[in-house]
Amino acid sequence: MFLAWRELIHARSRFALMGSVVALISVLMVLLAGLSSGLVNDGVSGLQRMPVQAVAFAPETRADSAFTRSVVGPDQVAAWAERPDVAVATPMGLSIINAKTSAGTPVDLTLIGADQDGPLVPEVAEGRAPRTDGEILVSSTAAEDLAIGDTVTVDRLEIPLTVVGIAGDQHTFGHVDMAFTTLATWQDVHAGTRFGEEPRAGADEEYSVVALMGVDGAVPDLEAGDAAADTSTRTMKEAYNSSPGYEAETMTMSMITWFLYAISALVVGAFFAILTVQRSREIAVLRAMGASTAKLLIDAIGQALILLVAAIGVGVAIGVGVGSLLVGTGMPFALEAGPIALGAALLLVLGLIGATLATVRISSVDPHSALGENR
Repeated sequence: MFLAWRELIHARSRFALMGSVVALISVLMVLLAGLSSGLVNDGVSGLQRMPVQAVAFAPETRADSAFTRSVVGPDQVAAWAERPDVAVATPMGLSIINAKTSAGTPVDLTLIGADQDGPLVPEVAEGRAPRTDGEILVSSTAAEDLAIGDTVTVDRLEIPLTVVGIAGDQHTFGHVDMAFTTLATWQDVHAGTRFGEEPRAGADEEYSVVALMGVDGAVPDLEAGDAAADTSTRTMKEAYNSSPGYEAETMTMSMITWFLYAISALVVGAFFAILTVQRSREIAVLRAMGASTAKLLIDAIGQALILLVAAIGVGVAIGVGVGSLLVGTGMPFALEAGPIALGAALLLVLGLIGATLATVRISSVDPHSALGENR
């Protein structure tokens, strides 16, 4: 590592420039990871926090916006409940509604109709869970606009919904805050029943999906269950794609992130390729003095490792600092240790691969070039 340390010390400006580029790439990686996590949380956090393994839709329901397209009935709920590998089969309704507060402020909510004694109602942080029709428990992120005791009125239907509780975590679907209510209230909204009017016949036997909990947390036999209940069932992760825009957003962010990793590897590889050309005479002298190819490669890769670790560490620290200022600003942004650590590790590994490919030419350096070949 003698040559590596000597160059790092005496060519500080050159390595500082390269380190700055890698640090900026690391900052961008952290911000992209935070934006990706924020978009996922904003899109499907409500589904992620439901303690179920699968959801059964009506047969042949299109994948996009499947929750709002699907309609199932009591017979399908009963068919799933009879399955030996299903611990809980509970109906759930989902509708995205427009409403107004008592002050006339517009508010959008994803209304979730669920059995109030079932597993779908989240833990309450403030207030209580809904017990009667017309009561709602809202996501913690909706507490910025709504408070316990507030009443929101569903547009056109004039159905009043009173906030009686606030959930402990973020529960959103399609970037819209969830509001949990009774099945009867959701069925009135789903059927388009105006406040004070009688619902249409059969409205009280309609749900969006059947939420399924397998025995001991295992995924039930979905194919056999679908055949018996005449449904189209997907695991919860597969059901995420039914959130509006979820698949397009995640694919776009993944493509941008992988391009960033590729650019990082190319930048680091190009830098060390140029550096290798510039120090070819020094390397040849070391070869002439008996240094093995393995030691020279270790020297070069060690130099890249030192540079990358330092630069990525600085970049991640700056990125986390900048990202912490974005949390809570209304932007879908979330700092999560897992994606950031994975991104930093990938930047390091791909950077080392780029540096290794660039310095492989060390093995072909002719020691005689150090003995006056170019004079």
